[in-house]
Amino acid sequence: MGTENFNENGDGQSESLYPAHLLQNLDFNKSPAIFKPKISAAQPGEDWMVVRPLQRSDYDKGFLQLLGQLTSVGNISRKQFDERFTLMKQAGGYYVTVIEDTRISKIIGAATLTVEQKFIHNCSLRGRLEDVVVNDTYRGKQLGKLIVVTVSLLAQELGCYKMSLDCKDKLIKFYETLGYRLEAGNSNAMNMRFVPPTVVTWNRGAIQFSLKSKYLLAILNKQNYLNISVV
Repeated sequence: MGTENFNENGDGQSESLYPAHLLQNLDFNKSPAIFKPKISAAQPGEDWMVVRPLQRSDYDKGFLQLLGQLTSVGNISRKQFDERFTLMKQAGGYYVTVIEDTRISKIIGAATLTVEQKFIHNCSLRGRLEDVVVNDTYRGKQLGKLIVVTVSLLAQELGCYKMSLDCKDKLIKFYETLGYRLEAGNSNAMNMRFVPPTVVTWNRGAIQFSLKSKYLLAILNKQNYLNISVV
């Protein structure tokens, strides 16, 4: 089944995050990845499999549950999903790409390409590979390689001067087979994580504070505010 001409105009639930035609002519011969047997985004190896952009309707096709196999997702409502989908599409630069098992209408693989606008290198573009995940029950079908190579070639097609990723040590060799390289003196991934704000509600409204400010909850309790809940 491969890639198909999906609705790109935003009417109805088939709305795509980015134009589907961008995936149709990717040249897999440009990738050093070895597929046995050969597959591509256009011919993923099974007639019931399709590689395409994320669609608004994928909320009902297990997209968030698939991400849950990778990391914490949270209890995201349809309204939240729709709002984030709309914001990402309007902003541009987000290329969430999925693999669907059309027999059961389920998303079984996904990866995200984000494209940064740069001033350096003559106002070039830089791509980042994120949120790569394949459903555990579909091992052995080369889907991990397929989804990574697809978005990597897409980054090249869009004109990115380089593509970067962060990964666990055990995955370094896997990504090296797909063309990624550790750069001497420039291979350290560093992060600064922030504590998300928490909303405390009580009978007079809502107040927002940091999780570190637990004393505030104690103060509110001492003032006999009722129905205090931490969301």
